[in-house]
Amino acid sequence: MVLFACLVTFVAVSLHHNQDRATEYNSAEFANKPARIVCLAPNLTEILFALGLSERIVAVSSDSDYPVEAANKNKVGTFWTPNTEAIIASKPDMVITLQTRTEHQKSVADSLKRMRFNVLTLKLEKIEELLTAIEKIGAATGYEKRADELAKDISKQLNNLQQELTSANKVKVLWVVQVEPLRVAGRNTFINELIELAGGENAIGPTIAQYPSISSEELLACGAEAIIQSAMGTDNIAGQQQAAETFWSKFAALPAVKNNRIYVIEPDTTLRLGPRLPQGAETIARCLYPDSFKQTGSYAQPGG
Repeated sequence: MVLFACLVTFVAVSLHHNQDRATEYNSAEFANKPARIVCLAPNLTEILFALGLSERIVAVSSDSDYPVEAANKNKVGTFWTPNTEAIIASKPDMVITLQTRTEHQKSVADSLKRMRFNVLTLKLEKIEELLTAIEKIGAATGYEKRADELAKDISKQLNNLQQELTSANKVKVLWVVQVEPLRVAGRNTFINELIELAGGENAIGPTIAQYPSISSEELLACGAEAIIQSAMGTDNIAGQQQAAETFWSKFAALPAVKNNRIYVIEPDTTLRLGPRLPQGAETIARCLYPDSFKQTGSYAQPGG
């Protein structure tokens, strides 16, 4: 359950109500470019730092842990439970939030708007929306040129990776977000986009839910050739890899298990829709094509 909660945090599943209102902002509100920004989501914090706005950030969510400079910023609650009083005490002239299905961010954003704080709420569910969000933040902060460069850099790196793998045979990938009960990433997710960018194919067919639970029968029927799990945090990934191999050993008939193609990978670059997404896509590609994928060099971090 913890890993799935983390995934929901980073993916920020979109609302189905008032979508246009939530992603729009009045340019007149930001005519005087903000000097004191509060950010309520880890991936948005990464975007701000990548744009070079670190000096303007006065507070972030406590789960904003990258880059390391984010740790020195004041904290205003977690992504799930933003602290309205702490936000107000930060005296922001702009607050940046994520549009989510849950009320946690929305209720705080609505309260701040009623108190006439400038709030920029962004929808990030797919890769294209990440690029749009970067441009919106750039426009709101007066960093349009840098935002355009960052968005193009991310897009270029992802396109380059995809071109590297156009001739590869597609590996059927099962992306596991929770093992008990078993829950996986469906096709209507940005994780599916990452799988395809990395030259793979989602082993799960179309589903109603974005992250459906599947039975043991459905698992064996999917014929997954590789299983990818995001680690729960960055500590002891080797231990988590060993635990995953033990868990999956009960499904020996699955090609991924039979061929020992189970991968536990660092979560933040893959589960956060942020500037490090090309690194996450490359990590996936190296799992799927360990022999044919180029081993020399790596993608530079966007904004670095």
